[in-house]
Amino acid sequence: MATVNTPDAILVKNYVAGDENALATLINRHQSKIYGFIYSKISDRDISDDIFQDTFIKVIKTLKSNSYNEEGKFLPWVMRIAHNLIVDHFRKTKKMPMFRETEEFSIFSIMSDNAPNIESQIITTQVEDDLKKLIHELPKDQREVLEMRIYQDLSFKEISEITGVSINTALGRMRYALMNLRKVIDKHQIILTN
Repeated sequence: MATVNTPDAILVKNYVAGDENALATLINRHQSKIYGFIYSKISDRDISDDIFQDTFIKVIKTLKSNSYNEEGKFLPWVMRIAHNLIVDHFRKTKKMPMFRETEEFSIFSIMSDNAPNIESQIITTQVEDDLKKLIHELPKDQREVLEMRIYQDLSFKEISEITGVSINTALGRMRYALMNLRKVIDKHQIILTN
């Protein structure tokens, strides 16, 4: 059977039925996308390799235990596993400072509540207003994609359907929008921080 055109769902069923080659085909078909996604978030080849392997260990365990039910959505399911492992990695490696209580130092002296005070609310509002003004200076097609992505939380697939352009064009417009924003921010030496 030609595995090149075999749908993912069939390959998954074949693997669960005992065909080890079906999994190899799935991995070969999607490894560059999955690994590229992991590496784009981690930027460390060794850690990316580990997360990639851990992703497929989870995939194999789930498939072998017959608890996979994302029929026809193999790649998004694997990407979700990879994303969760990336989040776990960042949680584990988050360096928390260690404080020991002494006579001169109390932990309560550095603790604060995170409720925003009026000053930080004013700064946040100002930053958001400045950013909206900067976004308004972008070309219409770039501004449109950026606003849909950031303010409406739409996927690039949804943006491409709404705007009538390909996903790659939508991605390109977003990329140029961000590059142009950076240029304007650098040019005017604007500090967007609260």
